[in-house]
Amino acid sequence: MIKKFLSLFSTLAVVSMLAACGGDKAPQVDYITIKGQTIKPADYQGQVMLVNFWATSCTTCVKEMPDIVDTYNKFKDQGFRTIAVAMSYDRPDYVVNFTETRKLPFDVALDVNGNIAKAFKDVKITPTTYVINRKGEIIKTYVGEPDFPALHQLIEKSLAEKV
Repeated sequence: MIKKFLSLFSTLAVVSMLAACGGDKAPQVDYITIKGQTIKPADYQGQVMLVNFWATSCTTCVKEMPDIVDTYNKFKDQGFRTIAVAMSYDRPDYVVNFTETRKLPFDVALDVNGNIAKAFKDVKITPTTYVINRKGEIIKTYVGEPDFPALHQLIEKSLAEKV
């Protein structure tokens, strides 16, 4: 059992290291928010973005959400946008309730058919968070909870870069 766990852990470590490599263009996807709005690629062009895949049933997702809110609030007036994408298996009523009770200040999208997760290299593990620079390139991927001080440094650096 321990060997199996270590093998799985090693595989996840390699996946995390590979996922941390940046430079890939972010998928040009439309997001449908829980308010019924469509956010198109033109709406977030030239901004630094954090795209967080999460689920209400994911304890790490729930734990990290206050830090994601703090991150959004810290950078929102500087050309930074956050979109929380609820996984396709998450019940929409749970997502709406979570969003409303925690007063999430950023866009929350439903990935009802799983197409957004598929476009982002078929996300299956939550939380998975992508940081996208002003050029539309994925510059960092976090599988699991981000190191928030390092994330803030990366966002500051990205916001300072010209398109």
